[in-house]
Amino acid sequence: MEPTPLASLQEEGEGEPDESSPSSAFSAAAVPPRPATHHSLHKFAPLEWSDYFDEERRVAIPDTEDVFNVYMAGSNGPVVFCLHGGGYSGLSFALAASRIKEKARVVSMDLRGHGKSATSDDSDLSIETLSSDVIAVLHTLYGDSPPAIILVGHSMGGSVAVHVAARKVLRNLHGLVVVDVVEGTAMASLIHMQKILANRTQHFPSIEKAIEWSVKGGPLRNIESARVSIPSTLKYDESKKCYTYRTPLEETEKYWKGWYEGLSEKFLSCPVQKILLLAGTDRLDRALTIGQMQGKFQMVVVRHTGHAIQEDVPEEFASYILNFITRNKIGPNGVEIPGLINKWKH
Repeated sequence: MEPTPLASLQEEGEGEPDESSPSSAFSAAAVPPRPATHHSLHKFAPLEWSDYFDEERRVAIPDTEDVFNVYMAGSNGPVVFCLHGGGYSGLSFALAASRIKEKARVVSMDLRGHGKSATSDDSDLSIETLSSDVIAVLHTLYGDSPPAIILVGHSMGGSVAVHVAARKVLRNLHGLVVVDVVEGTAMASLIHMQKILANRTQHFPSIEKAIEWSVKGGPLRNIESARVSIPSTLKYDESKKCYTYRTPLEETEKYWKGWYEGLSEKFLSCPVQKILLLAGTDRLDRALTIGQMQGKFQMVVVRHTGHAIQEDVPEEFASYILNFITRNKIGPNGVEIPGLINKWKH
């Protein structure tokens, strides 16, 4: 993508691109028309997480005050561990999870400072802390004998996934899926982010109004996904008697550079199968262009979607994940080689 100042870094609550911004997947020409909306509270009523996931679990990290909220679905196959973008929540993957769980397990985590997770310092969104959180949650869930894991990360969560994989400390990691983030365009967008965040609607009289805004003027194109994911990105402000954002992204600026600097080389260095899903017409930076020419990763450009591919086109997104698992023969415990499996059975 040549993302607009929004694309790689533009998270929940993205505003419309500035006309002076570079052409991107968020430009008027590239983004499909938003769905028609009606002034009906019922149309934008919140949906329950339990319509898509099988379980919600609180994961307490030993010897810390940190408790992370995760949503889980499915009972067979490898674990597709999902990491959302800044300002979103684990429910960003709800619609996709309801499809992926037919052939794989899904765990979608509320990152620090997001959703229902609660930590000793919710304001610390440094890439080091976020990556350590993910490793801690995985170790708490699965111990020293985890099932086969595929890390999936969207935008900021894509950077976290890459950093986790690059540490090479996860046992049984077999895949890395990065969704709509490229280092070059993300770094270039940083100077625009405060303006973008300031221009988005800041307060909502009801959750329904926040959901309506998210599809009329915000980041999403799929009303059903917005109805399940947006409520978890909000909090009620008692002093102003309205809803506002759970995560104050404008206060996290000191971490932005760390999220994306060096991301391309780290991505290429990860010793697992990799796929990069891009919305619209983003452009690869030099390192990724060379890496793709050398066959170091698969790239798919997903048309007719905004930045949140997993929310806007969940069925298509789920199909890419399942095809990735099938093509790389990733079973519940790792790569499955038919000849060896038959040999072991005897």
